[in-house]
Amino acid sequence: MSDVLTHEELTSQLLSRPEWHIGTMEDIPCLCRTWTFANFADAFALASKIAELAENYDHHPQINVAWGLLTVIWWSHDAGGVTQRDVDMAALCDHLSN
Repeated sequence: MSDVLTHEELTSQLLSRPEWHIGTMEDIPCLCRTWTFANFADAFALASKIAELAENYDHHPQINVAWGLLTVIWWSHDAGGVTQRDVDMAALCDHLSN
């Protein structure tokens, strides 16, 4: 199990990822990002790429797809918060979306 990042560590890491913000899921800190698209199919296409990435790394986010919107939320359930692994996965998601 990885160590949970402190709020200060996480804030510092997110300086290079301004599209991501700190949220909460069930009172647990998490990383959140929402992408906008012209339609459902484009949102679902990126969601599918992120799902494949998650399977490859055996680390799975919450993924919400709606018409023209995709929201991805990362946190480590076993650690009880955001770890370096979550930040790294967010970076990989950014790479997939470019």
